[in-house]
Amino acid sequence: MTGPAVNDEDREFEHSPLSGSFTRGDIEVDVEIYRFAGTQDRWQLAVVALGGGCIQWTQTFATETEAYAAFLAMVEADGLDTFTRARPAGRH
Repeated sequence: MTGPAVNDEDREFEHSPLSGSFTRGDIEVDVEIYRFAGTQDRWQLAVVALGGGCIQWTQTFATETEAYAAFLAMVEADGLDTFTRARPAGRH
């Protein structure tokens, strides 16, 4: 027997201490590394441009450090302004 279905939107999230604002030059984004609270689920990564727009990785990460490293690798490869430009869905 299973319990009642839980809507993901109704669940609480645990945010990594690595989450927060990241600034380079005059560009600032909000890095969100999170998983469902009280679980050992894999970490999810999203980057929100303060001027609008969000990039959500489809890949999940075993550790919050791996998620942050993926963010930093993209910044080094493509620049921070990559998060402020429109991009096709599903790149990550």
